[in-house]
Amino acid sequence: MDPETMRGDGGDVYWRRRMSVLVAVLVVVAVVAWACSSGGEGGPEQSSEAKASPSATPAVDPLLAGLRTLAMGTASPSPTPTSSGRPTPATSRYKRPGAPCAEEDLVLSLQGGKDQIYAADVRPSFIVTLVNTGPVMCRADVGPRAMEIRITSGQDRIWSTADCVSGVANDVAELQRGVPYVRSLSWDRRRSSADCRSTPPAALPGTYVATARFGRLRSTKGVFHLR
Repeated sequence: MDPETMRGDGGDVYWRRRMSVLVAVLVVVAVVAWACSSGGEGGPEQSSEAKASPSATPAVDPLLAGLRTLAMGTASPSPTPTSSGRPTPATSRYKRPGAPCAEEDLVLSLQGGKDQIYAADVRPSFIVTLVNTGPVMCRADVGPRAMEIRITSGQDRIWSTADCVSGVANDVAELQRGVPYVRSLSWDRRRSSADCRSTPPAALPGTYVATARFGRLRSTKGVFHLR
C-alpha cells in the first residue's frame, strides 16, 4: 500500500479496523479458554454466541487467521483418560430376589465344642449358622452335603455329614437378609466313611476339630476332647 495512503484519516481508520478485529479475536480466545478451564459450564451458549458474533468472522490477514485457528483448537478439550486407560465400568450389580446366594454375601459360623471335654457317655453337640448379608433374599442348598460339618483329628477325616446321606440330599432354604439359618446336631462319636459300612467303629479318646464348610467358605475351628 502507498505510504501516502497511510497518512491522515484514511490511515488511522485502516489501523483502527485491524486492531478492532485483532482485539475481538483475542477476546474470543480468552472466553473459550475460560469456558474450558471452568469445567464446561455454559459451554454450548458461549460457543453459539462466539459463532454468531460478527467479530469472529474470518479475516483475510494471515495473522488474524492464525489467531482464529488457535481459538478453535482451544475450544476442543482433549479427553482425560482414566488410570487404566479405559472407561470405568459401572460397579453396581442388580440382584434378583430369590436368586442363588453368592458366597461373598454369606457368613458361616459354628458354635460348640470349643475346648470342651466330653465324658465317655456324652455326645458332642454343635450349632451351625448361615447368614445372608446381601441386599435381597436369596436361596441356598443347606443340605448335609452342601453345608457340611466335618470332624477331623490331625490329617485323619473322622466324620462328616456328607457321608451316607439317606433320603433327599438337597435342602434349599430361603435366606432373608440378616436372618440366620440355624442347624443343630450331635455326633454319635463314631467314624463315618463314603462306603457306608453298617457298623462304623467308635472314635478313640483324643483331641478333635469340628469345622463347618459351605463351598469355599470355612467356619472357625472348634477344638474339643473325647474321654
